[in-house]
Amino acid sequence: MAQRVVQVTHTSTSRWRRRTGEYDTLTAALEAAGDGDVVSVQPGTYQENVVVARPITLRGADGPGTVRIVPTGGVALTVRAPATVSDLYVEGQDTSVPAVLVESCAAELSDIRVVTRSAVGIEVREGATPTVRRCVVDNPAGLGMSVSGRSGGLFEDCEVVRSGQTGLSVREGALPRLERCRVHHASGAGLAVSGEGTGVEAVGCEIYEVQGTGVQLTARAVGDLADCEVHRVTADGITLDTDAVLRMTDSQVHDVPENGIDLRSRSVLTLHRTTVRRFGRNGLSVWDPGTRADANDCEIHDSTGDYPAVWISDGAVATLDSCRVHDVPDAVFVLDRGSRADMVDSDLSQVRSTAVSVSDGATVQLDDCRIREAATGAWFRDHGSGGVLASCTVENTATGVIVTKGADPTVERCTVHSPAEAGFYVSAGGRGTFQDCTVTGSRGYGFHVIDGCRSTLRRCRTERCARGGYEFAEDGPVTEGCTSDESVERRAVIEHHATPAESPSQAARQTATTFGVLGGIPSPRPAGDQSPPAADPPVDSRDSDDVLGELDSLVGLATVKQEVRALIDLIAVGKRRQAAGLKAPSLRRHLVFTGSPGTGKTTVARLYGEILASLGVLERGHLVEVARVDLVGEHIGSTALRTQEAFERARGGVLFIDEAYALAPEDAARDFGREAIDTLVKLMEDHRDAVVVIVAGYTAEMERFLSANPGVASRFSRTITFADYSPEELLAIVEQQAVDQQYQLSDGVAEALLKHFTMLPKGPAFGNGRTARQTFDAMVERHAGRVAQLDDPSHDELQLLYPEDLPALP
Repeated sequence: MAQRVVQVTHTSTSRWRRRTGEYDTLTAALEAAGDGDVVSVQPGTYQENVVVARPITLRGADGPGTVRIVPTGGVALTVRAPATVSDLYVEGQDTSVPAVLVESCAAELSDIRVVTRSAVGIEVREGATPTVRRCVVDNPAGLGMSVSGRSGGLFEDCEVVRSGQTGLSVREGALPRLERCRVHHASGAGLAVSGEGTGVEAVGCEIYEVQGTGVQLTARAVGDLADCEVHRVTADGITLDTDAVLRMTDSQVHDVPENGIDLRSRSVLTLHRTTVRRFGRNGLSVWDPGTRADANDCEIHDSTGDYPAVWISDGAVATLDSCRVHDVPDAVFVLDRGSRADMVDSDLSQVRSTAVSVSDGATVQLDDCRIREAATGAWFRDHGSGGVLASCTVENTATGVIVTKGADPTVERCTVHSPAEAGFYVSAGGRGTFQDCTVTGSRGYGFHVIDGCRSTLRRCRTERCARGGYEFAEDGPVTEGCTSDESVERRAVIEHHATPAESPSQAARQTATTFGVLGGIPSPRPAGDQSPPAADPPVDSRDSDDVLGELDSLVGLATVKQEVRALIDLIAVGKRRQAAGLKAPSLRRHLVFTGSPGTGKTTVARLYGEILASLGVLERGHLVEVARVDLVGEHIGSTALRTQEAFERARGGVLFIDEAYALAPEDAARDFGREAIDTLVKLMEDHRDAVVVIVAGYTAEMERFLSANPGVASRFSRTITFADYSPEELLAIVEQQAVDQQYQLSDGVAEALLKHFTMLPKGPAFGNGRTARQTFDAMVERHAGRVAQLDDPSHDELQLLYPEDLPALP
């Protein structure tokens, strides 16, 4: 090392002390320096462990980066006094200790770059309160920065450019303040705050490109983030757990694959003017009793996944005041008893499925909120679920408000504009009280109450509803003072003819029930209307006799053919009666097919659709086959969306749901298949003439499916049972296959096949007709192996199948 590279400038006024001194090493210079002295270090590399134990100034003479401190082990730079240290480049080599340690002092560190492979880049502990400015840490082996042991201090314009663990760790009662700091490329949380009495205040900070959670607060820690940005992390943007408390103001969380903000276990979150966008799961998820989130003037939007934007469950509570949620699959989901959402003056828009979903005993309170462009405005799903919607508007949805399965909300002074199907829809034991509500411009009904649901309507009004203002399929709803622009004249007639014995509520009930009758027939299309006509039937549609002929040609299925023919006859005669001006019998065309696999259920469903198309009952008659995997998503809401999409693909034809019982498993209290059933029931009611639904599966399991929702069984006209094939029928299937494929059965093959099918085990996995076809395929393969050995096989040898071609019994 060169001589006289460290200069000490003494600030003492004592005459006997030298004013300056030059030293060969940093250690010697620091030992010679007194309080207030300036230690100026010339450019170079110093392989020393530097310890600053007096209130001095230590700096690089030629500015940042020119002085490198590179010891072979231990802490590279330790500061234990209120010193000023600046313009150093520190390299640590010891993974068991920090590269820079500040303890028990109020030092000032500035323009220090730490490039190291240490346990911590910069550690502040033992009550230290330093001011750290423009320092940079690159530590791929450990923590970026750590503040612990009731320390604090101010960190300004600092940066962690890389860390092998958490970027900035705050624990053990520490309380630092961060201003304009950046943490990125950390292999852990960007900022982790943990422990009672521990807190952090951050202003203008940015956390990004983190292999983990952006900000993590746990175990009673407290945080205050203002004008901060968290983005491009690989887990949640922000998590709060176990009594953590966080306030965020004017901040952003975006581009995260998991939850934007997730809080649990009695944590409390307060958001002001904060935006959460482009998140893969929930924008805001709130869990557990005692957990609470309050958001004011916030925006949650542009989900990149299939999950609700706001999720409140397990007894948690959330308040959204003057917030905006838009461009998401679902907006707000509240579930579980004790969970609650309060929303005031908020907007929910561009929602692909449900704007507000309430289930499993949860409640909501919406005041002066606006919902627009959603599939469903609000859905109260089941028993115990409810709350209040007051002075809200719902616009451009398929259905404004849905109430099902015992849910009982109160809806007051709400208006639904331009729903595609219904303003308010109640089914399957739902209740609800609707007061001073209005539906305008519905392309379906205004209020649609079915299944005898005992809803209460008071002073409600409908206007310009295409299918009718009020439609009550059965007795049940109670109405008081409800009106409709489509029924004023008829309403007056009914009131005039009401008997004296009738109570006012009975008269009002009759009045309301009549509206659906009056409004049930859409107005004729005006001349010059340019809206497209209904699609023409497919050009390759067959005559009903041809399709029935194919049905009759199927092997076996005698009872099935009889049932289908009886149903077709009812439909055909009903259409003739309508043409003659007579009333057609009321008939639901949806069917239940029960029986073992391979008994022809899918084939019969396809033919049934073709027959209905040939009779003009269905527009196309095509078959869309789905199963649980096609309908059930990963969370509540995505299931409804998938079910709606499948239903839409089947429009004009048959939706065939194979193994439908899988939607209602015995051991799943909150299985998402239930949502598929609920959605299906509503779609079948709203589009009863557009799609025929056939559900299929084992007999016993299908009984469970039909009891899963009070409205399921009533939607299906009949159950058709497909019996297992007899050995003789299985033989006939093989014979038919042989004819179709231009093979011949030699003498003795029929007897061998009959014996084969008789002895074949017929457990739950037995495939019936599928087994017959598999047997024929196996015979063809064995025939091919035998004939391939012949040099010049004859015409008969290319066709004949022999008993030895049969496969062995399993």
